Amino acid sequence: MVLELMGRNAGFIALHAGVSGGTDVILIPEIPFKFEAVLAKVRERVERGMLFSIIAVSEGAKPLSGEQVFSREGDEIYVPRLGGIGHMVGAYVEKQGFETRVTVLGHLQRGGTPTPFDRWLATRYGAAAVRLAARGGFDRMVALHSGRIVDVSLEEAIAAPKRVDINDDAIITARGMSISFGDE
Repeated sequence: MVLELMGRNAGFIALHAGVSGGTDVILIPEIPFKFEAVLAKVRERVERGMLFSIIAVSEGAKPLSGEQVFSREGDEIYVPRLGGIGHMVGAYVEKQGFETRVTVLGHLQRGGTPTPFDRWLATRYGAAAVRLAARGGFDRMVALHSGRIVDVSLEEAIAAPKRVDINDDAIITARGMSISFGDE
């Protein structure tokens, strides 16, 4: 099963969903992958008697020897739309003799029912944003930091692109769980 997830050029959604969902392979933009390494993980599982594998693919993932895949080119109005890498990975695995299904979750994953935590957080964000606007903080935004709602400057919020640090404990933990990133 290949699941393509949203995330553009940042793989944290695929990483977190993949680890939480028990995937065997996670492909993210920060780690270019080799098709052969993905296939090696699938084969390894079959040889150990596990007749299924789950592969989480961020829409911005790209093979080591290739480019990102786009489902729509950009123009003067729209940015290019990433998508299709899941189908490419699925087709490769299928061509090697393994039955494969591909599901593009994309933005569908945003449509879940909010939990009580989600509702409470949204209420806190809204109230904090109103208080911030009342103080004239129009160049700032509200954020959750260590369990507290704080405000930060927009400049600070966008200063560093939000990407997966490949040396972070999340990657190290996933690798320790025998999850492949397609780079080995």
